Amino acid sequence: MSSGQARLVVDLEHPGVPVDRRLFGAFVEHVGRAIHTGVHEPGHPSADARGFRTDVVELVRELGVSAVRYPGGNFVSGYRWEDGVGPRETRPTRLDLAWHSTETNEVGLHEFAEWLEEVGSDLVLALNLGTRGTLEALDLLEYANVAGGTTRTDERARNGRPHPFGVRTWCLGNELDGPWQLGHRSADDYGKLAAQTARAMRLLDPDLELVLCGSSSRDMPTFGEWERTVLTHAYDEVDLISCHAYYEERDGDLASFLASAVDMDAFIDSVVATIDHVRAVKGSEHRVDISFDEWNVWYLSRFQAEERMTSLDHWPRAPRLLEDVYTVADAVVVGSLLISLLRHADRVRSASLAQLVNAIAPVMTEPGGPAWRQTTFFPFALTSRHARGSSLPVRIECDEQETARHGVVPLVDAAATRDEDGTVSLFVVNRSQSGSVELDVVVPGGRTFARGHARTLHDDDHHAVNTLADPTRVGVRDNSTLRVDGDAITLTLPPVSWSVVVLEPGPA
Repeated sequence: MSSGQARLVVDLEHPGVPVDRRLFGAFVEHVGRAIHTGVHEPGHPSADARGFRTDVVELVRELGVSAVRYPGGNFVSGYRWEDGVGPRETRPTRLDLAWHSTETNEVGLHEFAEWLEEVGSDLVLALNLGTRGTLEALDLLEYANVAGGTTRTDERARNGRPHPFGVRTWCLGNELDGPWQLGHRSADDYGKLAAQTARAMRLLDPDLELVLCGSSSRDMPTFGEWERTVLTHAYDEVDLISCHAYYEERDGDLASFLASAVDMDAFIDSVVATIDHVRAVKGSEHRVDISFDEWNVWYLSRFQAEERMTSLDHWPRAPRLLEDVYTVADAVVVGSLLISLLRHADRVRSASLAQLVNAIAPVMTEPGGPAWRQTTFFPFALTSRHARGSSLPVRIECDEQETARHGVVPLVDAAATRDEDGTVSLFVVNRSQSGSVELDVVVPGGRTFARGHARTLHDDDHHAVNTLADPTRVGVRDNSTLRVDGDAITLTLPPVSWSVVVLEPGPA
């Protein structure tokens, strides 16, 4: 059964917009089993001498993560970075108010930086501007980035790191617009603190990239006005402003859920408009872009109803929190959100899938047991691998459908990139639940392709999942319907599916 035809026009004559590799970042917070029995599990059969699970290292490498934001998240607003340095046997055990857990601080700055060196990703550090302030931020910056000659750098050397960590990107707090956040502030108060902290940090290291807290959701009652206010205070002191967005299927409304990227598009467009408004009012020549440093499918309503712990007699260590088991439909939405990020590559300069291991994550582990790929692993890994070079404009002609949350939306969405060697990669979702779509790809200007290959994530059961019992139930498969004959390119998109199509150039 077919839902109809679709036509995708790729503008190869356009120079395109460079795709920043940092779009394929991720996020690790001290929450649940993200660190303990996730990244780090001494005694595990695969653990190295430092206690890191090498099976997880291999999967994160395969995922293609460019940078990782750490250590939070909500956790950071109550975090004392000094707790995570120095000899492990002397590190304090603390109660983490954000996730109602006990934190042993076995893993801190040194360990996590070493882990990132192993997986080949850059470190992005978030600062505690919730319960701490400018002075503590300067202490951490000095400890992390100054070459030597101070008490803090001598301490770093004694702790096993004589040379600096060289962290370039720093987040000025986390979600301080949210009443749930320790140290929640008004936009005016936060904007003043962020600007003061940014100015002070640049006196120590003028070449830092600084990220201002934007709204933690487009649905926040302060959205828009928060951005305008904090940017008015800090515009010329920062480089990026953050966006956070999570999506879930609600009340069986799969059509709206599959169209979640429509909301992400609107979120980005609104924040860009506010950034440019503040720039115009200030008459500034400085440019601020977006760091979409938390995004994913997250069944937050399930966590709030079933998992949130509040007992003052029970502060567990590494509890099973936020361990959503992702379906095929969830993975298709993750693929479509990546399409939105690529579409906005001119203003979204970095992004972080939240999170990386166990907690709302593409990689899952069992203590003492295996690690495996969730369904959401595949669109991220393949987009990271193939979305290189420049993002190209595309035009889609297809049927539409009505959704309860997003109005009328196209059934097909897509993005395209072009590598330096002329290889074109297409990333396509079919939101239809009722049948396949026959896609014709049109490349004006006489450009031809010698060959191509396509891979598709789809299952007849769009609620199919990968689990400990059946870790390979869902994956990507070669799509044998792809036909490439010069400039004639066709492909069948099954319902509720995500596909990547790689087209290799023919003779010039």
